Amino acid sequence: MTENLFDKIDRLEAGESLDRESYIALIEKRNEELAGYLFGKAAGMREKYYGNRIYIRGLIEFTNYCRNDCYYCGIRKGNRKAERYRLGREEILECCRKGYVLGFRTFVLQGGEDPWYTDDRIAELVRDIKKEHSDCAVTLSVGEKEREAYQKFFDAGADRYLLRHETVCEEHYRTLHPPSMSYAHRQECLRNLKDIGFQTGCGFMVGTPGQTAENLADELLFLKEFQPAMVGIGPFIPHRDTPFGTKAPGSAELTLYLLGLIRLLLPKVLLPATTALGTISDDGRERGILAGANVVMPNLSASLVQGKYELYDHKIYTGAENAAELELLRSRMKKIGCEVTVDRGDTKMYTR
Repeated sequence: MTENLFDKIDRLEAGESLDRESYIALIEKRNEELAGYLFGKAAGMREKYYGNRIYIRGLIEFTNYCRNDCYYCGIRKGNRKAERYRLGREEILECCRKGYVLGFRTFVLQGGEDPWYTDDRIAELVRDIKKEHSDCAVTLSVGEKEREAYQKFFDAGADRYLLRHETVCEEHYRTLHPPSMSYAHRQECLRNLKDIGFQTGCGFMVGTPGQTAENLADELLFLKEFQPAMVGIGPFIPHRDTPFGTKAPGSAELTLYLLGLIRLLLPKVLLPATTALGTISDDGRERGILAGANVVMPNLSASLVQGKYELYDHKIYTGAENAAELELLRSRMKKIGCEVTVDRGDTKMYTR
C-alpha cells in the first residue's frame, strides 16, 4: 500500500486527477516517509512556477466587530469578553503608507462582518488606497456580501478577495455555524466573486471538531473543481470564550501535509503559510514554505490592534511595521533557501 501511495503522489505531480478514495488513503495512511516525499515534490512544484520567491502581504486587521456567531471564532458576536476596536480611515491609510515604504505592494484588509463598515465605506477605503498606491494590489477579507457589494468593491479597485469556505460538507458546516448562517449562501458568494473577476481565495480549517478524512478528501476535490487563485488553510485552534473552547486543536503535521497536496493539485496557486500554523508550531511558517507554500502575511496593524484580533487562543502577531521586523522575516526565509520579494505577487493563473 505504501508504494501505491507514492505512485499516487507521482500521478498528482504529473497533473492527473485522483479520486476520492485515493485522497482518503493518502490522508489516513500518511507517514513520515510519505510526507517527506510529498514535501520534496511540492517544493519542486512551487519552485517551477515561482522560484524561491516568497510573497509578502501587509495584513491590516481593521475591525474585530462581527455580526456572526460562528462557534469557533474568538470575535464572534456572542463573545462579550472580546475587547472591541475599529480602525479609522486615516489609521488604515497610515498602515499602508508605512508598509509601502518598507516595500509591501499588497495590502490585505481583514475584519469581522462589521455593520459600521458599510459597503460604501469599504469601497471608498479601497479607492483611497488605490489613489495613493496605484501600483499595489488590494485584497479584501470581510466576509459574506451580496453580489452588488462585491461588484462595488471590484469597481473601486479591489483586486483579490479571501473568503474561506470553511467546509464543502453542508452537514459539517452546520456544526460550525449557527442556523442564521447559510452554507448555500457562502458557496454563492465564492461563485459571485470569481464571476466578477476577483482573484478569489478560499480555504478551510484543519482539525475542526467532527472533521473526517472523507471531509478533507472532499475539500481537495472542491479545490480542483473551483480552481481558486489562493487557498488559505490552517490548523483549528480553540478560543477559550467560544463553544469550542475545550475542543482539541488541529494538527500542524496534517496541515503541512495538506499544503503539499494542494501545491501539487493546484501548481500555480498562491498558498500562504498562515498565522495559525505559526501559532501552533514555532517554526510553522518555515515548515509551511518547505511544504509548498509561497506567501506570508506579516501584520502592519499589530501596534494598533495590540492583540485584540484574537480569532483563537495564543495567536502570534508577526508584525512588520518597521525595517528591523521585516529584516528578521527576510533572515528567517533566507535560512530555508527562500527570498522575500516585494512585488504584487499575482498568481500565475491570471492577472487583472
